[in-house]
Amino acid sequence: MTPSELRWRCREGLHTSLTSGCCPGYAQANLVILPAKVAADFEQLCRENPVPIPLIGKTEVGNPHRLTDQSVIHDTKFDLTRDFPKYLVYENGKLVAAPTDISSIWQDDHVGFLIGCSYLFDTALTRAGLGPRNLAENKNVSMYITNQRLRDSGVFVNVPYVVSMRPYREADISRVSEITSRFTKTHGAPIAYGYDAAQRLGIADLEKPDFGDQTCINPDEVPVFWGCGVTAQLAALSIHDIIEGPIIGHAPGHMLVTDLRDEDVTES
Repeated sequence: MTPSELRWRCREGLHTSLTSGCCPGYAQANLVILPAKVAADFEQLCRENPVPIPLIGKTEVGNPHRLTDQSVIHDTKFDLTRDFPKYLVYENGKLVAAPTDISSIWQDDHVGFLIGCSYLFDTALTRAGLGPRNLAENKNVSMYITNQRLRDSGVFVNVPYVVSMRPYREADISRVSEITSRFTKTHGAPIAYGYDAAQRLGIADLEKPDFGDQTCINPDEVPVFWGCGVTAQLAALSIHDIIEGPIIGHAPGHMLVTDLRDEDVTES
């Protein structure tokens, strides 16, 4: 299936499940939708924190059918409000809905931001015989809120850093890091690994992720942590008391499949 075919299936309500493993070789994206009045601060937040929040595209103000960089999606029927399998809608900082279509919620002052997703390097790891366990088990990756904080930007202050976790043998971590480090627009190399690192990040229980599914860590493995795009949603929710109207993101694991290939988001 091509990215445009998958987006069509999402648009028609035919695909409402996880996108992990879909359209191998194409970049997937997280989503945050915010009012235009805070868009500049959010974009700068992404620039200041490119590992957890790698910005790969944004919409024109009020237009969910067009990105400012059309190379990300070159589909004339593109619709940010329907091309994700599932969305999360927050009011006053609380989750109120998880629809598959937000066209009735989109507002004229909204700007949609697309944030790089680690699913692309999952494909590269699989090709190298180092496929993440969550893919093998058809699960969503485990994600945790840490005690680390982003660099501030305007109204976005003291935002917590979210990480994703994949278990690997210590002997494989060097190769895993080498492979993923090339994917600079989709989180890049691991930021830490090991049980000591989990403690330093403030993760109390690896069996209880804040988002996604629990991942089994075998006795000969350790947890390996990457920056995670769900950080962007926590950033958006941190300002719910200073903006009016809904804050919208994607449901974790339910990404937008873009038209960007491996070579578009990697360094040689």
